Amino acid sequence: MERRGRGGKAPVTPAAQPSPTGASRKERRPSMFEKEAYTQIVQERLKESSHDVLYIEPPFDDSIAEISKEWKSSMAKFRFANTYRMEPLRKFQAHSVEAKVQQILTETLKDVKYDDKLFSHLSLELADIILSAVKDFGYHRYKLIIKVLFIQKTGQAINVASRWIWDVAWDSWVAAKHETETYVALALILMPQSQEAG
Repeated sequence: MERRGRGGKAPVTPAAQPSPTGASRKERRPSMFEKEAYTQIVQERLKESSHDVLYIEPPFDDSIAEISKEWKSSMAKFRFANTYRMEPLRKFQAHSVEAKVQQILTETLKDVKYDDKLFSHLSLELADIILSAVKDFGYHRYKLIIKVLFIQKTGQAINVASRWIWDVAWDSWVAAKHETETYVALALILMPQSQEAG
């Protein structure tokens, strides 16, 4: 900081001389209102928003974790415009899904006897088979909830209940049953409308 004399005025120092080449002079940023600069600004912004998707040949001496990190960093993330569509394109048709699920239960369980150890795995397999069959119908914007129950017949009564916040205009459910002398197989397919916009 400079000291000032009694007069209160700062001593005059010579101004910095600009270099004859103009290297120390800072280049002025173009205004978007200038006709020539506007196209340049728009092109720079478009360059920043576009992505090129590249394929990288994985090196064979690195570990899988390092390869996946390299691939993830090289791949661009695509953004899709939001459609703001909340309802499905077509309504769930319960009768066609019910016929398909009944066919799957009948074909899969026609010669199967009751075995609790077998049924714990079979219920998961049946749920996966039914899920893929229902997905083949192409009902978009529906969540699929599949329950497969095996109940041994010992003279008892049973009530099965499910609760859901339901939209009666779009949501639906299907139940299919396969019954033998020793057990009852019950498949429940709940199809509430998905509330994700996209």
